[in-house]
Amino acid sequence: MIRLHILLTALTLAVLAQSNAAEIAMPVRGLCAHRGAMSTFPENTIPAFIEAVRLGAHMIEFDVQLTKDGALVLMHDATVDRTTNGKGRVADLTLAEVKKLDAGEKMNKLFQGTRIPTFEEALAIFPRNVWLNCHLKGGAALGEATAKVIAKTGRKHQAFLAATADAAKAARAAVPDILICNMERQGESMAYAKETIAMNAQFIQLLGKGEVPVEAIKLLNAAGVHVNYYHDETPEGLRLQWISGVNFPLVNDIAKAMNIAQEFGIEPLAQEP
Repeated sequence: MIRLHILLTALTLAVLAQSNAAEIAMPVRGLCAHRGAMSTFPENTIPAFIEAVRLGAHMIEFDVQLTKDGALVLMHDATVDRTTNGKGRVADLTLAEVKKLDAGEKMNKLFQGTRIPTFEEALAIFPRNVWLNCHLKGGAALGEATAKVIAKTGRKHQAFLAATADAAKAARAAVPDILICNMERQGESMAYAKETIAMNAQFIQLLGKGEVPVEAIKLLNAAGVHVNYYHDETPEGLRLQWISGVNFPLVNDIAKAMNIAQEFGIEPLAQEP
């Protein structure tokens, strides 16, 4: 009887969490802080995310990988060499080994002692009304594991998986209503756009090659797909992206880009706990 009561309580809380999440208004356009506020803080770390939130980012992008022992951690590169004081592939390191590394000092001694966060540690610090762009650096196993954590933590309304087809398929098998950003083939804009619409993905990320594919964006806008764009954060580039219908340009310097955003009536996002 006690176990049944605990189970019913847990189910009730989960339903309430999803109901409350459904009432949260999410941004329709704005700026995506690439790996957090990475121009001034160590990328993919809690301080970088806190700064991005403080500056009013509408979306925050970060990279998720699996460690040797199956933990979800945030790291862009396949190895820890570039951003930490350690060496080796993330996939060959245990969580305990990853947690010993300094992820801040290489950028600036002011950030000495900054650690690589787990996926759940990062989720815990984000407001509920900012989009979370979870770029998966792996395939099916990573897709499934990440989707399950998003569901468990009540973040399905805001966290989406920027993933290849195999990772997206596994994620949807585990959590059918998980949000997906198609990353399967960014090089062919119109074919890529049509494929994204056909797979019922909620987001797409266009890869900038010196141009903005206006016709593909029109098609995506009409289908209700949110368009992310990487990467041109010059003032002229940002203006062109918004004029062309891009929803969320990815930027490294969120503070500078926010000045241009305000020209389009896009104000810094007010936090919602």
